[in-house]
Amino acid sequence: MTFGIEAASYYVPGLYLEIKDLAEKRGIEPAKLEKGLGLHKMGLPDVHEDAATFAAEALLKLIKDYQIDPREIARVYLGTESALDAAKPTASYAVQMVEKVLEEEFGPRCFKNCDMVDLTFACVGGVDALHNSLDFVRVNPDKKAVVIASDYAKYELASSGEYTQGSGAVALLVSSKPDLLEIENNWGIASESVFDFFKPRRSYKKEDLNNAPQAYPDTIEVFTDEPVFDGQYSNQCYQDRIREAYQHYKEITEKTKPYENWKYIVFHLPYAFHGKRIFTEIYSMENELPHTTADEQKTVAKSESYLNLISNTIEKTQRASSEIGNMYTASIFMALLSALQTSFDDNEELSGKEIGFFGYGSGSKSKVFAGKISENWKKVAEKWNLFEHLGNRTSISFDTYEKLHRKQLSQSVNADYKGFGLTSIEKESPVLAGARYYTYQG
Repeated sequence: MTFGIEAASYYVPGLYLEIKDLAEKRGIEPAKLEKGLGLHKMGLPDVHEDAATFAAEALLKLIKDYQIDPREIARVYLGTESALDAAKPTASYAVQMVEKVLEEEFGPRCFKNCDMVDLTFACVGGVDALHNSLDFVRVNPDKKAVVIASDYAKYELASSGEYTQGSGAVALLVSSKPDLLEIENNWGIASESVFDFFKPRRSYKKEDLNNAPQAYPDTIEVFTDEPVFDGQYSNQCYQDRIREAYQHYKEITEKTKPYENWKYIVFHLPYAFHGKRIFTEIYSMENELPHTTADEQKTVAKSESYLNLISNTIEKTQRASSEIGNMYTASIFMALLSALQTSFDDNEELSGKEIGFFGYGSGSKSKVFAGKISENWKKVAEKWNLFEHLGNRTSISFDTYEKLHRKQLSQSVNADYKGFGLTSIEKESPVLAGARYYTYQG
């Protein structure tokens, strides 16, 4: 019996900012971002959108596109680092939204017997959710699980991470009928506790804050979406963890050069060109090439053999990232969809081909695993129309972008949006303060 991904769907918000517009406003040469990092557009949430609406959109699309009975889904596990609450899982908001839409067809509370939880480990949380759900269906082959990765990668204005921002979600149906991708049960893992990127609670004295409610404690903890990070150090941690996880994968599989058997190499992509930049060390080690200095790695990156590797196994995976930006937990799965959509559009046959995955989450952890493309993959991919969808989004001005970022807009940019939207946050009731309420516009 085989296990893996039976179907997949995604959601990318309908607004974007041209990277060249951001570059010009920030005094950056556009070519540095476009040609140097592979960035073209930044996908942004509208006023009514958040990680829960992204997840709900992807889940509903998955159910509708593949005619799934939600009562057959035993668990919905959500990987995110954009959680809306420190106790109530974002998955519960998403499931509740979808449940209401499906009520007419499947009756009230069609997810009543479904397990729900959030998994958080920075950008590798979605891979953790997949790993966990695969273990579940291997033990329970008659059951199905849904993995959702949903995030908004938000950085402080004018920071060094600002131009990598992006958002959206990917949903995967995991089962013993892997029509898209059969995933082997070999996981290379490497972990180390570091502070390369994190989102701490920051403390302030109540006396130093204007108009702080009297009921608040003397020391107030504040959480923001924008991380504390060291980009250069984080890149080094990424490189160190994937090297260690890849070595672990080799040990448990007893394969000498596993990457040589992979049709595509799929990375978590903080920016589109990150994967091809970060893989030089592993490539050099596998081929016994000098690589200990930055200059040696640059030489490898410019070599004909490495450029051929990029062209054949990595380039197609990064195309969607160029149009969306960093999706945090969803980034690695969008890279998979990007490659398969491109092959589908080119009428390329991939059945039986292997794909290798390099997941990474700051803090830090990497997971390396592989899967085999199923013979029915085209029946799954034909539902996506990924690049057509990306081409139908709405461009916004730089001024609108900054207002969205600062949460200065009370009305959605797209007033006629369809789908899920946040309508209110409870402020008056002392027992419901902060509760979030959503509706669906059909």
